[in-house]
Amino acid sequence: MNFLSGTNIHLRAPEPEDIACVCQWENDSSQWGDGCALAPYSRYAIRTYIEESVRQDIYQSRQLRLMIVSATDGGSLGMIDLFDFDPLHRRASLGVYVAPEFRRQGVATEALRLLCEYAFEFLGLHQLYAQAAEENTASLRLFEGAGFVRCALFADWIFREGRYENVIGLQRFNPTV
Repeated sequence: MNFLSGTNIHLRAPEPEDIACVCQWENDSSQWGDGCALAPYSRYAIRTYIEESVRQDIYQSRQLRLMIVSATDGGSLGMIDLFDFDPLHRRASLGVYVAPEFRRQGVATEALRLLCEYAFEFLGLHQLYAQAAEENTASLRLFEGAGFVRCALFADWIFREGRYENVIGLQRFNPTV
């Protein structure tokens, strides 16, 4: 089974040719409130990250970033990450980003399905978890549609545009473990 290939997309390691789009996506300040970025990343920092990610596996770096690419033309559509990987407790956090022009086309849904299969069937993880702002209904629908269940409410968890917002914690457990 090829865990990282789907019908319309496949997931692959970042390559040097991804620097431009990763730089654009990471430096989109409208997205910073959903993560923890406080400032833009330099091309140098992104290039170094990509070079280092090739040298370390998820057990060393405790994270795995994969590019979401079109199965038809190989174009980059977004990124999906496993991070805060804990091999002892067999869990990881998950995040997904799809470029605005490719949203609402099933890209995130397919990428999430592929990464969950990889995490559960290949890495043998027991659980995946994610966080989404309570007002981010698109992300909540995405995760819940992929079998994640709401398990926590973090009140006033993020500060964005002059006010605090709640964040919902979601979990999905490996059905075979």
